[in-house]
Amino acid sequence: MKQPSKTVANLKPYFFAGLKTVIAELQAKGMDIIRLDMGSPDLPPASFIIETMVESARNPKKHGYSPAGGSPGFLKAVSTYYKRRFDVDIDPNTEALALIGSKEGLFNLNHTFLNPGDMVLLPDPYYPVYLSGAKLADARYHFMPLLKENDFLPDFDAISEEVAKEAKIMWLNYPNNPTGAVAGLDFYKKAVDFAKKYDILIAHDAPYCDLCFDGYEAPSILEVEGAKDVAVEFNSLSKTYNMAGWRIGMAVGNKEAIRLLANYKSQIDSSIFMPIMDAGQAALTSDQSWLEGRNKIYEERRNVVYQGLKEAGFEVDLPKAALYVWAKLPPKFNDPVKFCADLLNDTGVSMTPGVVYGPSGKDYIRISIVIPTDRIAEAIDRLKAWIAKQ
Repeated sequence: MKQPSKTVANLKPYFFAGLKTVIAELQAKGMDIIRLDMGSPDLPPASFIIETMVESARNPKKHGYSPAGGSPGFLKAVSTYYKRRFDVDIDPNTEALALIGSKEGLFNLNHTFLNPGDMVLLPDPYYPVYLSGAKLADARYHFMPLLKENDFLPDFDAISEEVAKEAKIMWLNYPNNPTGAVAGLDFYKKAVDFAKKYDILIAHDAPYCDLCFDGYEAPSILEVEGAKDVAVEFNSLSKTYNMAGWRIGMAVGNKEAIRLLANYKSQIDSSIFMPIMDAGQAALTSDQSWLEGRNKIYEERRNVVYQGLKEAGFEVDLPKAALYVWAKLPPKFNDPVKFCADLLNDTGVSMTPGVVYGPSGKDYIRISIVIPTDRIAEAIDRLKAWIAKQ
């Protein structure tokens, strides 16, 4: 067989794809596995969202090709959502684009804007798609370390003038995966000013903006005056509305970025199943009150994980948002990959080593809070008992 491209040949397999095989082998041996690794919501969408999709699917006219870039109704709903949630005006005709889940849009933005050798600024730790997309575009990249002492925000002053002048895209992600950190409008203003100074496109990944706790409300970078000049924001219905498997999201912001991304996508996909867009429209524009109760469930789970990790000797902050707890290993452990592998094999509890998300995760693990609370509590009990024996 002919050899693959060099970029594909050198691309590491997606971590969770390999983990799935390991877990299947352990389950085949009869081990009870508790997965705290992936961020796939276990709770269903609100019933009215499901009913909208079912009703639309019964319409025989809804099974052909859907409008490229999203239906007018869905794009208008995106505009309505941004106005209600952030008081940001989005033109549905020029500043919004439907995505087959935001992950697709994140990946494709690299190929829309990057030529071989172009420079990308990546947060470290990072969502793996940022790096894989840059690598497959044969781009160079520069890490912006997210450190606890800086509240897991990048330090723009630490980026050299030479790197900043070469950079073409800067990835940001708040509320953050994997750290759970949040960013305020003061930070976003600094980011916008930095991008304008060096002519950089900001790609802000914001799928966790409606998964907030303790009364916190995450802002959008587009709330900053002039942000649309340099920024495109990716959002998703996967996490906010428990629709991860439905594969629907959106990009909003800079008109030229939206136009170019839409043109690129038109060559490789045929939009989203119309009943799913109809359901997405209902999700974005209908009753939002159910989200508060859903977030309370996540908040309870977060508290169980946080308290248990503290008792087990981890260094950990209480996150204000997202679906993850980012925890520094207790002093007697120094290898998160070995830690997670041993924990899984000995107890059946699966967590994610921080190095999956970049060099700055070398002392950390990530715990997801997307399984029932009683199972999370059992996993934490197993973890504490296992650590006590080490």
